[in-house]
Amino acid sequence: MTGFRQDKLVDSSLALIADPYRFISRRCELYDTDMFQARLLLQKNVCMRGREAAKLFYDQSRFVRAGAVLKRFEQTLFGEGGVQGMQDEGHRHRKQMFMSLMTPEGIGRLADLTRSWWTKYAQKWTQQQRVVLYYEVREILCRSVCEWAGVELPEAEVRPLTLDLAAMYESAGSIGLKHMRGRKARKRRDAWFKQMIEDIRGGKLQPAEGTAAHEFTHHRDHEGRLLDAQIAGVELQNVLRPTVAVSVFITFAALAMHEHPECREKLATGDERYAIMFAQEVRRFYPFFPAVAARVRHGFEWNGRRFPQGMRVILDIYGTNHDAHSWEAPHEFRPERFRDWDEDLFSFIPQGGGDQYDNHRCPGDQISVELLKVATDFLCRRIRYDVPPQDLELQFGQLPALPNSRFVISNVQFVS
Repeated sequence: MTGFRQDKLVDSSLALIADPYRFISRRCELYDTDMFQARLLLQKNVCMRGREAAKLFYDQSRFVRAGAVLKRFEQTLFGEGGVQGMQDEGHRHRKQMFMSLMTPEGIGRLADLTRSWWTKYAQKWTQQQRVVLYYEVREILCRSVCEWAGVELPEAEVRPLTLDLAAMYESAGSIGLKHMRGRKARKRRDAWFKQMIEDIRGGKLQPAEGTAAHEFTHHRDHEGRLLDAQIAGVELQNVLRPTVAVSVFITFAALAMHEHPECREKLATGDERYAIMFAQEVRRFYPFFPAVAARVRHGFEWNGRRFPQGMRVILDIYGTNHDAHSWEAPHEFRPERFRDWDEDLFSFIPQGGGDQYDNHRCPGDQISVELLKVATDFLCRRIRYDVPPQDLELQFGQLPALPNSRFVISNVQFVS
């Protein structure tokens, strides 16, 4: 392979694990390039960042996802057989199953359900001295998305399911005991949701038509075959888990309002346009998911660099969202930068890039924005609270890189 700068470490795996969000961008700056080669788990990889790299990465004539994701991510985050590892017509057909849920009416209903659960939880918070916002929001979103998706959720299962869905994304980049907890959560819920799919097919459960539980249960693949119950259950989790993970963005939004009170004042006016700009800047600025991977479909040359067939390529999400070639003052929090944003699908990739219908961009992009709008409106206009002294430093060595305290609030009161 020619044309790439080489990372100086014999194997960069430990360096990546220690700083997953900044590993690629820091080396790009060190080597004065947007692409370099590094060994990870003794295998050669191309690491890259920036708009042009993202545009190349999402060219499906050149890259495939099959075989690119490390097994540990399938065992925790994505699940085996899910849409993330599919390609071509199979991927497009399966992706449409998800996109059929993402209508304005459907997302609006999820927002309404979430708003209702925020109110119920806030009533409880007024009786508590101390509330850890991240943990509470995880439950709010778990309840909301299950109701929206047609998933029957007994009260006794609310906390266990919330913890399991959270463990899937919180353990994805971990090693040791934390990773094992994520694998156990995945195994437990794969069996739970497989049984749910079988119960729906057997008539024991009857979710409403149009819900994810109903549509995924009866979905047929691009060759007309009914989805295996295990895979249908994995895909149902691929609706629930990312929605619960929006709790990470919401925690970052609360942190941003605390650290930038001028943003909070603007949000308190109820200006929806500013609320959208604020939500997008939260998604751009804060560390959500560090990178995505693909493999070279067929060998090719690009800008003097040779990409051999089968080579794993890793695109830096966090670094691309902070690339100075695309963003002015990228390490400053500025919601106004989205006032005249051109909606470029490759410079802004908080949950993946490219077209939602054709590429591997997350189908839940708009859900994230809408749930952030609900949360910021509630935190700014529906309740008052104090932010007591606490450790708000972000842990960039963890995934997700949340504040150490998970954002604590106290003395919660309803405004009206």
